[in-house]
Amino acid sequence: MDTIEFDINDALKHYMSDPLQIPTPEADSNLLDCENDPESLTNSLVNTVLNPIVDSVAENPDAITRSSSFDSLQFLLKCAPISSISSQKARADKSFSKLYIFCRSSTALPTHALSKILDLVVSGLATEADVIHNDLESDEQDIISHHKQLLEVYGFLLQWVIAAVETKAAEKSTAVPAARGRGKGAKAKTAAKDKDGNWDSAAQLQTALDTMCKVLKLKLSKIFHTTSERDTFVGLFTRPVYMILESEQRVKATAIRMHAFKVLCIAVKHHGHAYAAQISIVQNLTYFEHLAEPMAEFLHILAEQYDYPQLADEILRELSNKEFNSNDTKGPKSVSSFIVKLSELAPRLVIKQMTLLAKQLDSESYALRCALIEVCGNLLAHLSKQEERGDNHKSQLNAFFDVLEERFLDVNPYCRCRTIQVYVKICDLDQKFPKRRQKAAELAARSLEDKSSNVRRNAIKLLGSLIKTHPFGIMHGSQLSLKEWNSRLEAVDTQLNALTPAVDTPGLADDKANQTVDTQLLDEATQVEPDSPQKQQALTEEQKQAIIKKAQEDAATSEAMNKLTLTRRYYVEALKFIEVLHGATTTVCQLLGSKNKSEVIEAMDYFEIGDAYNIEQNKVGIRRMLRLIWTKGNNDEGKGVQNHLIECYKRLFFEAPDSYNANEAANYIARNMISLTFGATPAELTSLEQLLSTMMKSNHVSELVVQKLWQVYGVQKREISKSQRRGAIIVLGMLATAKPEIVVGEMETMLRIGLGKLGRSDLQLAKYTCIALRRINPTGRQAKETNVQTSKLTNDHAVLGKLAAIIEVESDNKEWYGVAEQAISAIYTLSKHPDTLCSEILRRKTRHVFAQRTAKTPEPEEAPENTQLLSPPAEVDDAMEIDEPAVEKPVEPEEKKLKGSVALLQLLFIVGHVAIKQIVHLELCELDFKRRKADAEKSKPVVDAAADKAAKEAADDLDMIGGTTEDDFTEAMTHIRERELLYGENSLLANFGPLVSEICSNNTTYKDRNLQAAATLCLAKLMCVSSEYCETNLPLLITILERSKDPITRSNVVIALGDMAVCFNHLIDENTDFLYRRLNDKDASVKRTCLMTLTFLILAGQVKVKGQLGEMAKCLEDDDKRIADLSRMFFTELSTKDNAVYNHFVDMFSLLSAEKELEEDSLRRILKFLAGFIEKDKHAKQLADKLAARLARCETERQWNDVAYALSLLQHKNEEIAKMVTAGFKIVQPVA
Repeated sequence: MDTIEFDINDALKHYMSDPLQIPTPEADSNLLDCENDPESLTNSLVNTVLNPIVDSVAENPDAITRSSSFDSLQFLLKCAPISSISSQKARADKSFSKLYIFCRSSTALPTHALSKILDLVVSGLATEADVIHNDLESDEQDIISHHKQLLEVYGFLLQWVIAAVETKAAEKSTAVPAARGRGKGAKAKTAAKDKDGNWDSAAQLQTALDTMCKVLKLKLSKIFHTTSERDTFVGLFTRPVYMILESEQRVKATAIRMHAFKVLCIAVKHHGHAYAAQISIVQNLTYFEHLAEPMAEFLHILAEQYDYPQLADEILRELSNKEFNSNDTKGPKSVSSFIVKLSELAPRLVIKQMTLLAKQLDSESYALRCALIEVCGNLLAHLSKQEERGDNHKSQLNAFFDVLEERFLDVNPYCRCRTIQVYVKICDLDQKFPKRRQKAAELAARSLEDKSSNVRRNAIKLLGSLIKTHPFGIMHGSQLSLKEWNSRLEAVDTQLNALTPAVDTPGLADDKANQTVDTQLLDEATQVEPDSPQKQQALTEEQKQAIIKKAQEDAATSEAMNKLTLTRRYYVEALKFIEVLHGATTTVCQLLGSKNKSEVIEAMDYFEIGDAYNIEQNKVGIRRMLRLIWTKGNNDEGKGVQNHLIECYKRLFFEAPDSYNANEAANYIARNMISLTFGATPAELTSLEQLLSTMMKSNHVSELVVQKLWQVYGVQKREISKSQRRGAIIVLGMLATAKPEIVVGEMETMLRIGLGKLGRSDLQLAKYTCIALRRINPTGRQAKETNVQTSKLTNDHAVLGKLAAIIEVESDNKEWYGVAEQAISAIYTLSKHPDTLCSEILRRKTRHVFAQRTAKTPEPEEAPENTQLLSPPAEVDDAMEIDEPAVEKPVEPEEKKLKGSVALLQLLFIVGHVAIKQIVHLELCELDFKRRKADAEKSKPVVDAAADKAAKEAADDLDMIGGTTEDDFTEAMTHIRERELLYGENSLLANFGPLVSEICSNNTTYKDRNLQAAATLCLAKLMCVSSEYCETNLPLLITILERSKDPITRSNVVIALGDMAVCFNHLIDENTDFLYRRLNDKDASVKRTCLMTLTFLILAGQVKVKGQLGEMAKCLEDDDKRIADLSRMFFTELSTKDNAVYNHFVDMFSLLSAEKELEEDSLRRILKFLAGFIEKDKHAKQLADKLAARLARCETERQWNDVAYALSLLQHKNEEIAKMVTAGFKIVQPVA
């Protein structure tokens, strides 16, 4: 049979340009007939052609060189496309047959045939390799040249068939997702099409790659004499390998990946493929992102297993000089992944080229800079694990740390983040790098103020890692309490001072002399004449012992001093680290208010870590975290913050150590809960209440813990601290907001403790007991959230009697006012008829105040008389015994005066608070009436419509004439509030209206400052009851606001005016100027109160803004940060309401620019902030036109500069305005 004359170069040329153009004249005639009839290329036909070829090659690999066999194989391979050449090109070329045109776009070759061809080529090549291995021993040139041709033929066919297999696999992977969910018909078609298509070629590919390795292990230099011939042949194997690696699915399969690497490694190591591999790898990194890490793995294997690091060196050199296009994001990203992975796998390879790679730190691509930062971290980790440490080990460490420290200030936030993340990994290393940790802590603390939230979040994480892995736990455990470490340092300093000898100490000079003696002198002194007197002065044994002992003591002292000096240095370094953490905590506290929720969660974790290491400052953060319970939970992020807070608090306070039994655990948790109340501000207590009630709803607090809290509150047999007992009832009151049954079952205990003897001696305890009693009947939001039925008490109930008695307790203590307030609130919450009970209290208190006072104050006698029906007399006597020693009685008349003013002050306080609670009570009565009416209508039986039609129409007519009963009720309530409470004949409060006005009007007659403050507060509360009373006394209240010297009084009046603006808007709307004027108050607390009040009123739409917003804007530059922040928040909220900032911008600018005391820089900062809310171009242009008109009217350069600056902030794009600004301020001088 004819054999082919195969020229590998010619075959490759045709193959590379277009495989379909390769002529196959000797192919099987049955195949040639299929050229114009693609449908006839069936499985049976292909098998008919292939089976004889397979049999012949199995007998002898040389059979592949038969023309018919070779061309038939080529013909079949042409039926399987290997590239995405468009079918358009094929259609344009008329010379192509129908079969080949079809093969441009899809395969005509059955899958099993492709599998058979691959198997045939691989098995033939394997057999040929064995034959060559045996024949290479003989040097017969004819045999060798024959084997060369066979290898080239097999290599060529193998390259082609693998390309076809990979193209088929790629088609399959893209077609699979498209076939999903299309319906029954599509599934049937797919099944029919792929009946023979479920072929996994992975196993055959592995065999093929194994065979390639087998061939490459032959001594190819004996077969291919020239380098070009060898390279061409090796290329037949490496080209398909690179093609296999281009498939992400193939690379993911470890077995195929490793086989592919093996082929490449042998080719590089033994057959000079290094340069070609270098080009291919660099190209792969540019075009295939998935190959970044596998290529690093390949170079690692090549260097480690094949001892060929040169390729990695060359690639790293090339990459270090590579410049990327600014639009190219894929290339730098892929190269970055490659370098990072290589530094993990083979740090020794990378460290050699680091000086060259460092050039990329100046690259514009942040991805490359990020990669080099991570590489530095990996190399540091590698160096820290090395046992053999050469001379340059330390210098390399320092160089890498220097790079990392420098990158804390990289311009790109991603690079700064990566630097911090690298430091987090370094923290976990066994080697602690103590000298560098301090610097890292300082840099992390600085990064907490970074403008990128991602950087700040990572900086918090780094500080947490530095704490967890700190190196100062060797001597005294891992705790980092600043106080403890300071005391240790002081102790060491004391010891050092004790050991250091004073300058005048005897023997010190001798010791120094001995140390500095010239040895020559000593030598000369020993060489004495035989009869010299020094001969007789030999040292005795005792003297020798003394000298030795002294030398030993000196040595011990010196050693002790060295040890103490080192210890001192250790303490100083620890303190430096702790101080950095204390400084950072302040910033982390601020970050709890961040809009980025992941940053907030990281801050919480930091405080939790710090608390575990006893860092005192972190306790502030743990307290500050409480406010996060109010984070809006309407999305996943908000809920995430709330849940994380609860989890943090559970771990910190609600989880006892595992070694504790149930009773010990309950004691531990109860003690922790009580400790949360110590030193807490009212705002923190409100947040704690929300947290504890949320936890109670989620059943995180056990019944046993509640019992323990009641035990602490109710203990009488032994003395406990006041704060602990108070804490117990505060926590119980908080838990009761979620579960009122907690206090309902212990009412007796509360009456005995909080409203009994202990409560009267500790008024704060009484106050919190009143708050807890209020929880029996939930109000407001709690009432909606709980399903507890409210039950009101009669006025003769013991609880109400005790509450009334505690209000009437005599005390000069300021805590009394808090008790009275909460007791009155509790009465209105619990009583069926609170107005009746409070009237009785007021009558008794009034009689008590205005009764004729004798020398002996009659109060002790009155109290039992008034309360004997409500509480046991013995307990009242006990209370008096406690209260009496607190009152000093030096002079009788002075005591009477003091008692009189305080008693009147307390009476006015009760009057004011009762008035406010009465309004609320009336509103609740109205709501209750409406609710009951609605319930009654719902529960009416369904009656026959026709029967009652006439009655209904009559009722409707009456309603239309006289109004609904609901309206009548509302009018009645309004009448009671307006006319009855303060002006009714039978109203008790009516007697106090004129009295309060009288006291406030005559501040010279009633000089007591506290009385004036209480009277003003009472007046303000009464003014909220009736619009008539409000209108009458409004000038008086405004006068007090303007003239009062007491900042608390002014703050109270500001809040009252805010309430009146809600109640009687028409009265206050004309007087808002007086309210705005308080924004310039000298006292910061008044200013802050005023700003908060106005913020609420304006944002709620309760007052109209009339150009006074400039006063609010001035607060943006206030010295008090809280005021500035509040103002900033106000304008941010205002900007969301119908262009409010735009509408008032010109008015604000006028007011601000006319303010002489406002510095130019401050004005500019305010304007810049406000201009940031002008987002629409239309608004910017309109404002620019209005402001530009002012330029010509400016009288001073400062005015002109202000307008010009405001114009520069607006995106107006008006050339005329730009010209006016460019022309500058024109000074017109009058002609002489």
